Amino acid sequence: MNKFEPVIGLEIHIHLSTESKIFCSCSTKFGNSPNSLTCPICLGLPGVLPVLNKKAFHYAIKSSLALNCQVSESITFDRKNYYYPDLPKNYQISQYGTPVGRNGFLKIKNRSSNPVKINRVHMEEDAGKLIHDQNGKISFVDLNRTGIPLIEIVTEPDIYSPDEAYDFLQELKITILYLEIADCNMEEGSLRCDANISLRKAGDKKLGTKIELKNMNTFKGIRQALEYEIQRQTILLEEGEKVTHQTRLWDPLKQKTTSMRSKEDIHDYRYFPDPDLLTYEISNKMRNKFKDELPELPMAKRERFKKDYFLSEYDADLLVRDKFIASYFEETLKFHINPKAVCNFLTSDMVGVAHEKKIKLSNIKLTPKNCGKILNLVKEGLISIKTAKELLFDLLNYDIDPEKYIEEKNLKQMNETSEIKNVIETACKENSQAVTDYKNGKNSALKFLVGQVMRLTKGTANPAMVNKLLNEKLNKEEGK
Repeated sequence: MNKFEPVIGLEIHIHLSTESKIFCSCSTKFGNSPNSLTCPICLGLPGVLPVLNKKAFHYAIKSSLALNCQVSESITFDRKNYYYPDLPKNYQISQYGTPVGRNGFLKIKNRSSNPVKINRVHMEEDAGKLIHDQNGKISFVDLNRTGIPLIEIVTEPDIYSPDEAYDFLQELKITILYLEIADCNMEEGSLRCDANISLRKAGDKKLGTKIELKNMNTFKGIRQALEYEIQRQTILLEEGEKVTHQTRLWDPLKQKTTSMRSKEDIHDYRYFPDPDLLTYEISNKMRNKFKDELPELPMAKRERFKKDYFLSEYDADLLVRDKFIASYFEETLKFHINPKAVCNFLTSDMVGVAHEKKIKLSNIKLTPKNCGKILNLVKEGLISIKTAKELLFDLLNYDIDPEKYIEEKNLKQMNETSEIKNVIETACKENSQAVTDYKNGKNSALKFLVGQVMRLTKGTANPAMVNKLLNEKLNKEEGK
């Protein structure tokens, strides 16, 4: 039994997919030249007045509802005061006293009956970005990101292992993607996460000294950083030393955390109400409108797929983790009634080919109807599953009827016994050494001969029939 147990809380910042920034009309487009998407408002020049982005406000309400939060009746904005080179105002407009949502929760796998508690969901503007040269001697400031609308989702200290933190982030990301309010692209910085972790004696209720972890760019990195920090703090506590309240950075190359600074407390930020922004009301009518607009969320869809289609937890999760694939799956079932076959074809073959050809799933041309036709052709024995997969290399790019396509390309599966026997005769004559090897007990020769038959038929022979008939021929000749 472990002497100490970790307690983890997460702070997740998510860029909202609005075309303009939260308090001005500057574009939120990623990848423009540095400092080209700024104006006096997001730069905080004297005399400017911010105006709240309506869409960002609505997105924040939707996310709060999806995370089972109590939505506030009214919200206000506050100034969070601190100095940093990429913060031109020397304060950040955020929410302290009245966030959009409070007291929510999110169910995650392996503890769905005990969901992770969410403290709050609030809106704020993002800061800019510092870009350091390779030697670490020069830093450049890009303020394009300044003022991009964020929601910050803060959990309670209600996560008890790095794996639970990983599962929570996965479920949260999928949930936000289902809402279509953010792209959650970690590579572009539109989803970032800080973690707070402390250790306490097993069974204690009192929390230990909190450490904040930053600079984690992947969910895997977050899990690794937490695992390292648990090990580091355990060693300190076992040796009778104190854990110091601080912010630490994760170094993915060295696989360790390093001290960045002592951690600020809430009073260090000197929050006060922003005098330039109004109080915004959230009526019951607005709340109910957005609640009605929520899609079926991942956890509910996963449970329905298991119940309605008799899928395993693993298969349901594979489908549901991508909203497009989940929808495509149900549409395909209108044309091919085997859920397991559809699931396998989509999650393995179609996704694999799309990835190989670098096609975004939402851009594929193969319709669910034609996908169902392909699987019906396999079921009827007209093509093999191997041929079905090969069809995808063309049909993902073009809206072509698969039945016509296999006719034109002469891809129908060879199922006639006499035809296959003729090809087997040819393969055995051309590869007499392999026949001899098989008769001498080298079983791998059979696999080679099967391959030769498939080559001669250009992959159209029924593999099961080839195996059966080839076995019969060779064993008959051997007198077995």
